[in-house]
Order: sequence, then structure tokens, then C-alpha cells
Amino acid sequence: MGETTNPDNSVTVDPNQGNAEGLDTTLAVDVPNPSSPEPSTYDRLMLALFSARQLALDATRSSRMWGWLGPLLVAVVGGLLRFIRLGTPNTLVFDETYYVKGAYTLLRNGYENDWPDEPNDAWNAGDLDVYLSKADYVVHPPLGKWMIAFGMWIGDPHNPFFWRFSTALVSVIAIFLTAWVIRKMTGSTLAGVAAGGLFAIDGVAIVHARTGLLDSFLMFWVLIAFVLLVQDRFWRRKRLARIVAARLDSGLALSHWGPKLGWSWWRFAAALALGLSCGIKWSGLYFVAAFCVMAVLWDAGARKAVGVQGWLVGTFWREAVPSALIMLPTALVGYLAAWSSWFLNTNSYGRLWHEKNPGAYWEWLPTFLTDKLEVLRSFLHYHQSMMTFHTGLSSEHSYEAPAWGWLFQLRPTSFFWDKFASGEGGCESSQCASAVTSLGNPLIWWLATLAFVYLFYRVFRHADWIAGGIVMGIIAGWVPWLFFPDRTIFTFYVIAFAPFMYMALAYVGFLAWEKWSVVASKRQTVTGVLAGLSLVIVAVSVFFYPIWTAMLVPYRFWQIHMWLTSWI
Repeated sequence: MGETTNPDNSVTVDPNQGNAEGLDTTLAVDVPNPSSPEPSTYDRLMLALFSARQLALDATRSSRMWGWLGPLLVAVVGGLLRFIRLGTPNTLVFDETYYVKGAYTLLRNGYENDWPDEPNDAWNAGDLDVYLSKADYVVHPPLGKWMIAFGMWIGDPHNPFFWRFSTALVSVIAIFLTAWVIRKMTGSTLAGVAAGGLFAIDGVAIVHARTGLLDSFLMFWVLIAFVLLVQDRFWRRKRLARIVAARLDSGLALSHWGPKLGWSWWRFAAALALGLSCGIKWSGLYFVAAFCVMAVLWDAGARKAVGVQGWLVGTFWREAVPSALIMLPTALVGYLAAWSSWFLNTNSYGRLWHEKNPGAYWEWLPTFLTDKLEVLRSFLHYHQSMMTFHTGLSSEHSYEAPAWGWLFQLRPTSFFWDKFASGEGGCESSQCASAVTSLGNPLIWWLATLAFVYLFYRVFRHADWIAGGIVMGIIAGWVPWLFFPDRTIFTFYVIAFAPFMYMALAYVGFLAWEKWSVVASKRQTVTGVLAGLSLVIVAVSVFFYPIWTAMLVPYRFWQIHMWLTSWI
């Protein structure tokens, strides 16, 4: 048989059939051997908790080398596509007008200054210091702007390359992480490289990496949290196997709820990353909720797999409650840390609101405590004002797009567009255009949407934990926006969950390979189909790359890229 099913219904590969990727997966000494006539209790539990492919993944020097080299190679490709001509266009584009200028004043003054009317011409001409002395009212936490400011700190803030440096950098890191985590989840280096490769060449990711907006940073911290939770899943399952095996080998029965596993620093770090994601944009809260549920479901599957009778209630008391008591406060700490500059600088907007609106306290409270409480009141009042702004945001915009069409890229956002006459700006045609269109590779997004639907089915049909993790990431980034039909929202928000779309498509390709490559008569066919599809995807990205990166192209060339009228 090519595939077997673990007690938790996860699909695994029989290690005796060989590796379909042609890589050596000989089991290492410390890896359980299912062919042993009498496997140890620990071996049996490990094979119940992990697939044989996962356990054999790093069993050889070659596989360990490619485990790092494969993700690194696709990250390098992605880096070239992002950093080359990063300073083009050499003007503020789209919402850079808010976030780049805010980042600059944070770097200069420690708070976000207000600006005079129509300051972009002065900024684009190189006069960056036309800001006003008073603080600006901003509706997103400052962490993302501090991350943009990092690029300005290491280089010349007059140079667009440096105000986009941080978004390009985190995008390249995210490519590596996406490839690395899918490799770990599936036990396949090739699947990981495929996921990272899709990330490297997709237009949504490229455009965001080359633009100084906040959403790439939201994606970055969300992805880090996901990677840490996957690490936590592996750690907890290995620890569970050791504890249960030691108990059973001692002749003791498992307790009804199963053992206590103790605290994991992986989970703590994931909670901190989730808090920082909220410190970029509040939509990080959706990922906090989704990933907490995901982690608990993974815990439940582990307890059930090792034979804990009261696995459901045990998961609640042993895992869910302790995790909530630690993860949620930790996420809050991460969020408050994102606001540290606001707390430290009294010039920040609304920082001294309490002085004109003092609160009443018991006389016996010490002054140092009431002072802190007053600052907290100003902080909460600012948040109330931000909430009012976001819930009432319904102004019309030519590129607003309802969330139901995001996955199909029905209404992409135009970040920049300019038209040139012959001889103008280097135009050698009768007319030329230069565009930055936040449009994903259509083939990637349309196929990934189908993959998402299939993985949603697999979650319920096969209790597939990999599919479940990917689906949770997409749901957290997309589904909540379906409930705000009257709010002004944009397709470019998809970057927050785009890595999970790339994971979905790569994972479905991996499943297809696993299913059909074991049949000799079908191996060549499935190899050809997957290879051919990969080449077509790459060709589509090459075709669209000029209108993702503001290359000067003939106007007719731009027109033939507008496959749908809604893309214009």
C-alpha cells in the first residue's frame, strides 16, 4: 500500500516504498522503525503521532542540507525579484503617503507628525521636512511604521529604495519560512520548495514587497506565529510520546485526561508574535482567535492518538485553559509593546488627553498609580476613537472590492499608473504606460482557490491536520471581511493570508504526487502534469512582472494584460 492512516487520520507514507522525490530517507538510529518485529512503546506512539515521512525527513546529511538549501534558493529568487529596481517608482505610491511619511517622523521625532495639505509634491522633490509640529491622528498602531523606519535608518530616507527596504526584506524571510514550514509539515522538501516558489513569483507578494505599506508586516508576524505553532505541535507530540511511553512501560495506566505536558516556549513565542501582528493592524486579532483554536485541535488529536480516554475534556483542562491563561496575556504584552513609542513620547497624538479630561480616584490610591491609570485612560480613549473610525469607514473608492471576489482577484488594486507619449520618459512607442498593479498571478490564485476548497473538504473527510492549519490561516485572513460589505475594503488585504494560499496549492500538488506517483504507469503522467503546470505558472508571472514593477512598456502591452474589465 502506498498510503496508510494514523489513528488521528493523518495521511502517511509507507517508508518501505521508497521516496517519490528520489531523496534518501533511510531511517536514522533514533527514528522509529515500523518494520521492527517488536517496536518499543515509544516507537509505536511516535508512529501514531507522526507520519513516517515526517520522522525520516532529516535522517540523512543530504536531506538536512536540502532542508535549508531548498528554501534558501527560492528565497534568493524572490529577493532578486523584489530588490532589483526597488526604488522604482521614485515617488510615493498609493497609501505610502500615510505610512512612509509617518515612519519618517517617527524616526525623526519619536511620534507621527501631522502634514500640511498636499505634501506629496514636496516629498517627491526631496523636501522631507515639511511636516507640522503637532501630532497626526493615525488609525493603525505604530509598529509597522517603525519597521518601515528601519530601512530609512540604515539608508537615505530620500531614496525610495530604503523606505521600501523593510517590506522587501520581510517578504524574502517569509518566502524562506513558508518553504521551511511546509517541508516540516509534509516531510517533503519538494513540497516546501514549491510553496516558497509560488510565494517568490506571485504578483500580490511582489507588489507588496516593493511598496511601503503595513500589510506585509501583518503577514510576516502571522506567518512567524504559524511557524512557531507548528514547531510547538512537534515538540508537544514528542514530549507526549516520551511521557506516555514511560508510564506504560512502568506498568501504569494513563490517567483519564492524560498527562500534563508543561509549558512550551514555542507557544509563548507564537503568542508574542500574534500580539505584534495586532500591533501592525487590528485584523491580527482574527489570527489570534483562529490559531488558538487550531492549536487546541492539534492538542486534542495528539491525546486521542495515544489512547487517552478522556481526550476531549483532557484537552480542555490540560491544554486549552492553561494556554489561554498564558497566550492571551502574552499577546496583549506584544500588542502593548508595539505602542511603546506612544507611551514614551508625550507629544504623541492623544497621549495627554487625560489632562483635559481627568478621572476620579479614591484618595488613598498612590499618585504613581493614578498617573499610570490616567495614561491608560488616554490610551483607551484613543482606541475608542480608532474603533469608531474603522467601523464607520465607508467612503467610496474606485478600487474598493468586496471580499467575496478577493480569492479570484476580480478587482485588484492599482497602486501606481502613469501614461507617456512617444519620446517622453524614454517611451519608444506611440504611447507607453508604467503600472504597479496589485494583481496576483491569475493561475496561482484561481488554482489555489480550488485547492482551498478541496482542503476544506479534507479537514472534515480525513481530519487532515496540515489541511486544517492551512485552511485556518485562509479563514482568519479572509472570512471576517465577508461580514463588512458596507466598509471600504480592498483586494490587496489578501497579502495577510497569501502564504496560506501558496501552501494550499503546493500541498494539493504534493497529495496528487503521493497518490499517483506510486503507480508506475501513472508516475510519468503526474510528473509531466505537475512540471508542465509549474512552467506555465512561471511563464504567467514573467508575463505580468512588468506591470507589477512599474516597467515602462508600450500602452498596448499593458492593455493585453487586462484580461478582465474589472482589472482596469
